[in-house]
Amino acid sequence: MVNEVRASHILVGSQAEATQLLNRIASGESFESLARKHSKCPSGRKGGDLGYFKRGMMVKEFENVAFNLEKGAISRPVKTQFGYHLIKVLDKR
Repeated sequence: MVNEVRASHILVGSQAEATQLLNRIASGESFESLARKHSKCPSGRKGGDLGYFKRGMMVKEFENVAFNLEKGAISRPVKTQFGYHLIKVLDKR
């Protein structure tokens, strides 16, 4: 069973912006560099890296996606109270 996930994310204000960034990533742009340029979260400075977290540490919508993604996968836009996230799972343990 997975106890912790290490993820990066990009937080933006609209689903359209998140979808546009996801398309840029699919075209070969770096998730980390796009996080540095576009994320509204302070973690953007670190390429979006949130470090490891356990269940209950993130808002439910974010956590559900992060714990269900495969390592290395990037989510479709995820809406939370903070905006729209693209989530990339870096590791699970």
